[in-house]
Amino acid sequence: MHKDELLQLHEQMVTIMENYSEISGVDATLFDPYYQLDVTPADVHKSKSEHKHAVFVLGNALANAMSEDEFSNAGRIGKRMQELAEDAESKL
Repeated sequence: MHKDELLQLHEQMVTIMENYSEISGVDATLFDPYYQLDVTPADVHKSKSEHKHAVFVLGNALANAMSEDEFSNAGRIGKRMQELAEDAESKL
């Protein structure tokens, strides 16, 4: 995936997070790990690896927000996103 495509994905996932948070009233602290990264889609100067890590952390948070438990489809996706985020973080 090219960096510009990754930035678009990152932006779309942030939009999903914002809309889902408004609609469902989900606990906002679920997204704290993403916010702590301080990498937004507007940070085009940040590396592709940083955005990739942010996308996986955000994906994990979104899946956890939507999951009923760790064995639901969203729960399993959340677990995989966590693994991918850890792998991406090790490459920063």
